[in-house]
Amino acid sequence: MKSINLSYMGQSRWWWVVLVLGILLILGGFAYWLWPIEGFVTAAVLFGWLLILAGIVQLCVAAGPDHPKGWGWWIAGGVIDLFVGFVLVRNLGLSEAVLPLFLAVVFIFWGIEAFVGAAMHTRYRYWWLGLINGILLCLIGFFFLEGSIVNNIFMVSFLTAIAFIYWGFSIAMVGYEMKPVRK
Repeated sequence: MKSINLSYMGQSRWWWVVLVLGILLILGGFAYWLWPIEGFVTAAVLFGWLLILAGIVQLCVAAGPDHPKGWGWWIAGGVIDLFVGFVLVRNLGLSEAVLPLFLAVVFIFWGIEAFVGAAMHTRYRYWWLGLINGILLCLIGFFFLEGSIVNNIFMVSFLTAIAFIYWGFSIAMVGYEMKPVRK
């Protein structure tokens, strides 16, 4: 769902795992659409646990023997993700209040990243898809901001369901493009 440029994703014999992940996200989006209140609570707690997992992974990458060049940023990101994750998991009321704002920031960031990716890859044939992706991601992010200001749980749940479905289609497309071509 980020700035997708299918020409540099590469090919893998595990392409079907990415495709299955996209399909599961689509199914999760439709389930979220049908059960919005239960999905909202589940998503808030799930995001907390995913941030804890992401923080642990970032710290392990930074502490590894072949750590990346900007390993300090990995450590800072890991500590921040762990802190926010523990806050979301520990306090359900706070996590439900913060979730729409967190999603808004994430989608706007991904939209800006898609704009930059499209501008950097104008020599590719389908560079404009990154531009459209960025516009859609920024719109979803701004709608999340609007929904959190109104504090309407149904609007935020609907937007999250749409975002999951959109994310699932994007990931499924990437998975399909990663399929090795037989000669």
